[in-house]
Amino acid sequence: MRSQTQLLTYKHYFNTMKISKIEHLGIAVQSIDEVLPYFENVLGLKCYKTEVVEDQKVKTAFLKVGEVKLELLEPTCPESTIQKWLDKGNKGIHHMAFCIEDGVANALAEVSEKGIRLIDEAPRKGADGLQIAFLHPKSTVGILTELCEDPNK
Repeated sequence: MRSQTQLLTYKHYFNTMKISKIEHLGIAVQSIDEVLPYFENVLGLKCYKTEVVEDQKVKTAFLKVGEVKLELLEPTCPESTIQKWLDKGNKGIHHMAFCIEDGVANALAEVSEKGIRLIDEAPRKGADGLQIAFLHPKSTVGILTELCEDPNK
């Protein structure tokens, strides 16, 4: 019979969360208006939605490549985490988001149990009507990771 410690250790090697796809790539930009012509006129993509997310202090623009969305993120004020990230000299891909089929809350519990540092302890409302939560890049091989679920599915 296996001990409780062995069973807990084995749980760290098995994933129960169901990631169905890359939901989107978040791309930090200083100005959506300045970069949108590249995506539309050069790459041939079309912006299908813009939205201001007040609590995250960003304006977003969404484009689609197949099933994957690109989310352009423009800061709306100097206190925006996107503006702070850009101020450090960063640009381009800010985060990668995964669609979680069995719920973000379940996924947060699973990754937390595996020692992953959480930015969000619980799901919250994000852009495009999604429930979201972020995992800290210091415990996710340097990639800011977003977990998403569509509450309407």
